[in-house]
Amino acid sequence: MLLNDFHPAVSAWFNKCFPEPTAVQADSWPAISRGEHTLLAAPTGSGKTLAAFMASLDALIKEGLERGLPDETRVLYISPLKALSNDIQKNLQLPIVGIRDCLLESGLPDVDLRAWVRTGDTPQWERRRAVKEPPHILVTTPESAYILLTSDSGRNMLRTVRTVIVDEIHALAGNKRGAHLSLSLERLEALTEQQLTRVGCSATQKPIDDMARFLIGARDDNCNIIDTGHVRDRDLALEVPGSPLEAIMANEVWEEVYDRIAELVNAHNTTLVFVNTRRLAERAAKHIGERIGDENVTSHHGSLAKEHRLHAEQRLKAGKLKCLIATASLELGIDIGDVNLVCQLGTPRSIAAFLQRVGRSGHTVGETPKGRLFPLSRDDLAECTALLRAAENGELDRISIPEQPLDVLSQQIVAEVAGAEEWQQDALFDTVRRAWPYRNLERDVFDEVVRMLAQGFSTRRGRRGAYLHHDAVNGRLRARRGAKLTAITNGGAIPDQFDYEVILSPEGFKVGTLNEDFAFESLPGSIFQLGNTSYRILKIETGKVYVEDARGEPPNLPFWIGEAPGRTTELSAAVSQLRAGLDSKLDAGMQAGVQWLMQEYRLPAAAAEQLTHYMAGAKAALGLIPTQQRVVFERFFDETGDMHLVIHSPYGSRVNRAWGLALRKRFCRKFNFELQAAALEDSIILSLSTTHSFPIDEPARYLHSESVRDVLVQALLDAPMFPTHWRWAASIALAIRRNHKGKRAPAYFQRNDAEDLIAVVFPDQIACAENITGKREVPDHPLVRQAIDDCLHDVMDIDGFIALLKKLEAGAVEIIGRDLTGPSPLAQEILGARPYAFLDDAPAEERRALAVQSRSYMDPADAADLGRLDAAAIQRVREEAWPEPRTADELHDALVVLGFVSEVEGVRGNASTGQAELAFNWQHLFDELVSDRRSTVLTIDDTKLWVAAERLQEFATLQGTLNIEPTIEAIQVPNTGVESRSDAIRELLRSRLEGLGPVSAAALALSLRLSSEDANRALMALEQEGFVVRGNFSGSAKDGDPVEEWCERRLLARIHRYTIKRLRKEIKPVTPADYMRFLFHWHGLTDRAEGPDALSAVVDQLEGYSAAAGSWERDIIPARIDLFSANMLDTLCATGKSIWLRLGVRSANGEKRTSPVRNAPVTLIDRLAVPYWRNIAPLPDIDDKNLTSSANKVLDVLRSNGASFFVDLVQSTGLLRTQVEDALGELVNWGLVTSDSYAGLRALVTPSSKRPGFARRRGRRPAASGFDR
Repeated sequence: MLLNDFHPAVSAWFNKCFPEPTAVQADSWPAISRGEHTLLAAPTGSGKTLAAFMASLDALIKEGLERGLPDETRVLYISPLKALSNDIQKNLQLPIVGIRDCLLESGLPDVDLRAWVRTGDTPQWERRRAVKEPPHILVTTPESAYILLTSDSGRNMLRTVRTVIVDEIHALAGNKRGAHLSLSLERLEALTEQQLTRVGCSATQKPIDDMARFLIGARDDNCNIIDTGHVRDRDLALEVPGSPLEAIMANEVWEEVYDRIAELVNAHNTTLVFVNTRRLAERAAKHIGERIGDENVTSHHGSLAKEHRLHAEQRLKAGKLKCLIATASLELGIDIGDVNLVCQLGTPRSIAAFLQRVGRSGHTVGETPKGRLFPLSRDDLAECTALLRAAENGELDRISIPEQPLDVLSQQIVAEVAGAEEWQQDALFDTVRRAWPYRNLERDVFDEVVRMLAQGFSTRRGRRGAYLHHDAVNGRLRARRGAKLTAITNGGAIPDQFDYEVILSPEGFKVGTLNEDFAFESLPGSIFQLGNTSYRILKIETGKVYVEDARGEPPNLPFWIGEAPGRTTELSAAVSQLRAGLDSKLDAGMQAGVQWLMQEYRLPAAAAEQLTHYMAGAKAALGLIPTQQRVVFERFFDETGDMHLVIHSPYGSRVNRAWGLALRKRFCRKFNFELQAAALEDSIILSLSTTHSFPIDEPARYLHSESVRDVLVQALLDAPMFPTHWRWAASIALAIRRNHKGKRAPAYFQRNDAEDLIAVVFPDQIACAENITGKREVPDHPLVRQAIDDCLHDVMDIDGFIALLKKLEAGAVEIIGRDLTGPSPLAQEILGARPYAFLDDAPAEERRALAVQSRSYMDPADAADLGRLDAAAIQRVREEAWPEPRTADELHDALVVLGFVSEVEGVRGNASTGQAELAFNWQHLFDELVSDRRSTVLTIDDTKLWVAAERLQEFATLQGTLNIEPTIEAIQVPNTGVESRSDAIRELLRSRLEGLGPVSAAALALSLRLSSEDANRALMALEQEGFVVRGNFSGSAKDGDPVEEWCERRLLARIHRYTIKRLRKEIKPVTPADYMRFLFHWHGLTDRAEGPDALSAVVDQLEGYSAAAGSWERDIIPARIDLFSANMLDTLCATGKSIWLRLGVRSANGEKRTSPVRNAPVTLIDRLAVPYWRNIAPLPDIDDKNLTSSANKVLDVLRSNGASFFVDLVQSTGLLRTQVEDALGELVNWGLVTSDSYAGLRALVTPSSKRPGFARRRGRRPAASGFDR
C-alpha cells in the first residue's frame, strides 16, 4: 500500500517525519486497511506500532471529514504493561497532533480525534470523563480491558470497538494472562455482535502460525502474517573477567565485573544493564553507583513504586541518568529514549529475552543494537556462548500456549455472566471455545466448572465461591448478588506474591514492596536498599513496612523468593550442541578446543581458554562431556561417608526438576527414606544416606514414560510448590478473594482460606501422613486438576521429561555411570545450589551437600584422578578390615564376624591383603577353639573352612548335611533372619564382605562353592539394603573389559577418604623461604614504586591493616615507595581519597587510655569504605568515666561544632595547647577522632622536641587541623 492511498493529511504528516515506510509498514497497511486480521513480526525498532495504528488513524480521519466522528471507541489497543500503555498513548499524540496540523495547513476541517489510556493507575476523575466522552482510541492492559468488559460503563464504551491491536503478543501468549486475554477478546466480540479486525505485533514469535491462531481464535478466518524476520545486524560480544570464573563468583571477581561495567557506562551516553533478579538489580546499582556516582545510576524492577520507575525512565530519557539496572520490567518496548548499550549480567536463560533486551539499544530504524553479555559462573559461560551462537543463527524459543486453564475460565465465566446479566449455557460454551487456548475444551469439563461456580464450597467459615444461578432446565446462567463486584475487584491472572508495601515516613507514600519472608526476618532499625536508596525500618505492620531515609548508611540487600528464570528448550539444545562439539575437539588437545571456540563461536581468547579449561577438566574426570545424547550419572562420597548422585543432564531446570522430583519419590518408596534433592539447568543432585546402594546406572530405569506422570503427581503433592499453586489457582478462580470490602485480604487470611478449601475438595492433601496408606487419591476437581497442571507444565516440563524417558527406553540417549573419589568440575555448581533449586523443604543450612569438600579450581590433569581409587588406599583398607587376633577369643570373634575363614587363609593369611604374617599363630589359636568345641572344620567339596559354632546353623541351612570334623553342636542364635537357603547365602556373604575390600562375585562364589547365580542374587539383595556398592574399584580387567566388583559400603567410603587424603598430600606447600620471596614481591619490597599513584595503590593493598601510628611513615610506606615524602601522604588524605583512623577498639569497662598515641594502632582506608568498616568495627561503647576531663571537653566541642581546627579547639575548651594535644591523643587511642590530613596525626605522634623549629619557637604548636569525630 502506497502512502498516497492514505488521506493526504496523513501522508503529509508521515513524509514530514520519516524518509519512507519500513518493510513491515509497507507490507501490513493494505491488509489492515481492508479490515483483515494481521500479525506483524519484525525486529525491535522497525516501526511495528505505527504500522498497526496507521490504517486506523487514516480510517478515523476520513470518517471524521466525511460525517464527523461520533463519541465512540473504535480502536482498542492492548499492551502487557501499564508503562507501555502510557508510552503508546503519549506516542499516539504525536501523529494525532501532526495530522491535525496538516489538516489545518490544507484548509480542511479539524477532526477531534481522541486517544486515552486506562490502567489500574488511572485516577477516578479521568475515568468519569471517559464515560461522558469516550476516546476513539483506547489504550489499556489485559486486566483493565477485563474490568471494562465486566462493568456497565465499560461495556457501553467497548460496544462500538471495531479494531483490536495486541502489542508484544509473545509476552502474553505463553502464560495465563494470554488465556485470560483470549477470553476477553471473545467476550468483546460477543458484546459488539460483529467480527473485530485483530492486529498483533511482536519482534520474537515462534511458531508464528500458532501466534496467528492465538490472535484470531478458533475460527475459519485467515490471518495475514507479515513476517519481515527478527534478525538484524547486532553488535554482540562476551565479557569475561581477568580472574577465572568459578561455580560461585568470588567478591574480587565481582569487583572486576563492576569495574568493567563502569568503564563501559562511562564510554557511552546511556547504558541499560539487565539482571535476572531484583536482588541483583539492587546489588549492582549499589556497586556501580560507588564507581560512577549514585546520582548517575538507579534500579528498576517490579518491587519499586511506579513513581520511582517512571522517574527513572524519564531521567534516562532526558539524559540525566547514565545507567539503569533493570529486570524484565524494561524488557518490552517502554519508551526510555536512546540507549547506546545494553549489558546483560548472567544468562537470561532465553534467546528471545536476550534479543528483546539487546533490542532496547539502537531502538530506532537504521541503528545497530549493541549488547555485552557477562557470564557469572563457569556454567554461565558455556550457556552465554551457546546463546550468542543461537542469536547469530537466528534461532528463537518456541512459545508454548497454555491449554484451557480452568481457573481463568472460571473467573471469566463469572465476569461475563455478571456483566451481561444472563447467558444461555450453550451460547457461552460456544463463545469460550472460540478462544484459541480453549478450542479443545470438552463440554463436560465446561459444565463441571459451571456447577462449581453455581454450588460453591462448604467450608468451616460457611459457603463460598457460589457466584452463579444455574437454571439447568432452561440452560440459563445468571449472576448472584455480589458476583460482579467480586469479579471486578479480584480479577486478573497475575498471582499474588504477598509482598509488603514499603511506606516512607513522614511523607506517607509508597516506595516499593518487599518479599514477605524478608519483612518477617527484619526488625525495626534494620537498614535495607530499594531503588539504590537506603531505608531504615521504623515499624512493621500487617502487609506494610514503615521506613525513613537512612541517608546512605550501609544497607542489607533485600531478597525475593523464586525469581530465577528457567532455561528454554531451544537454548538447552544449543548448550548441548556446544558441549558435543567441544568434546570432540578436546580429543586433539586443549589448544584445538580453544581454536575451535574462537573460530566457530567467535569467542575472545580469554573466554575460549576458560571454557576449554573447564570442559577439559570435566572430560578428564568423567571420561566425556555430558550432552543431551549422553547423560552421565556421577557418584561420590563426602567427608561423612554419605553418598551423592549427580545426574549431568543439560535439558534445562524444568525437565531436571521433574526428573529429580520423580526420582526422589522412587527412592523414597524403594529405600523408605526421604532424600534431599536439587535441580539446575544442567544437573540434578540426590544426596543419599547409608541405606542407599544400587548399580550406578540403575536409577535411569526407575521411571517409565507410561507411569511417570502418576509418580510425579504424587511427588509434587508433597513438594512446597503445590500449596502455592493451589492458592494461586483458587484465587484466580475467585474461590479465594484477594480483595474484600475494598481492602487487600491479609496473607494469612488467604492462606487459611486456601487450606479450608483444600480440606473440602482434597482432604487427603492435608491429612495426617500416618492415616494415609499407599498413594493419595487425587479428586477429579477442576481446581485440583488445574493446580497440578500448573506444577507439571509451569514449574516443570512434564512433556519434555516424558519425551526424554522415551528416548532412554529406545536407546536414543546413552547413560554412562562414573564412580569418583570426589565431585567433578561439572558438579560444583549443583553442590552450591540456591534454595530455589531445592526439591524438598530441608533448609539451606541442613543440606547434606554442605559436607562435600571440593576445589573451586581444578586442573584437567588433577581432574583425571577423580575417577581412580588409589591402589595403596584399597590395600590399606583390606589390611585394616582383615582381623588380627592374638588370642583364641579374638579368633573366635573373627570367625563369628566373618562367617568363616578358609584353612588356607588361617595358615597363610588372606591373599587379598598380601600380608601372610597376619595369620601368624592362627593354627595354634584355632586348635585351642577346636579343643573347647567352639569351632570346627567344615569341608565343602575340596575346600576346608574354619567355622564357629554360632555360624553352623547357617551352613546347615545352606548345605543340608554338614561334613564337619570334629562334630560339635551348632549354637542356635535367635533373630538371625535366616529361614531359607537364599537367606543363608546372603548373611554369609554379608559377613564375608566385612573383612574384604573390593572383590568380584566370582571370588565370593568360589569361597563357598556357590553358583554365580546364587552369589549374584544374594549380592543384589544386599545392594537393595544399601550394604554393598558395585563398580570397578581396583581397575582390574578381564579380556580388556573392567571386572565388576562388590565392596561393603563403609569400607568403600574409607577407601575414598584415604584416596582424597593422598591427593591432598600431593599438593605440596611451598617452603617458608619461597613464601617470603612471594610476600616481598607482592608487597613491592623488592622493586619499590614511585609517585602518588603508587602510594594510593599501596594504601589500597594495606586497607584494614593496623600498625602503630608512628610506623606508617617511618617503616611501612618508605619500604614500598621510593623517594617517599610526608607531603605525599598528606595530599592523599587531604584530597579525600583516604583517611586514617583506629578500628576495633573494645568497649570500655571503667578503663582509661592515656598511652602515647604513637603506639596506637591505626589503619589507612578508602574514605568511601568507612561505613563498611564501621559495620565490622563499630565505635566503642564508652562514657564520661572512661575519658579524662580534658578529653571529655574536646569531645563535647567536636560533637557540638563538628570538624574543627586545632586553634578553635584550644579557644573553645579553654585548655592549654599541650592539654588539647594530650586529649586528642587520648581520643585517637579510643578510635573516636580522625582528621582530614595525616599531618594532624603526625603532630600528635612526633615528640615536641623533634618538631621543626622547636628551639626557635618554643611553645608554638603546629596546628592539628581538621579533626572531626
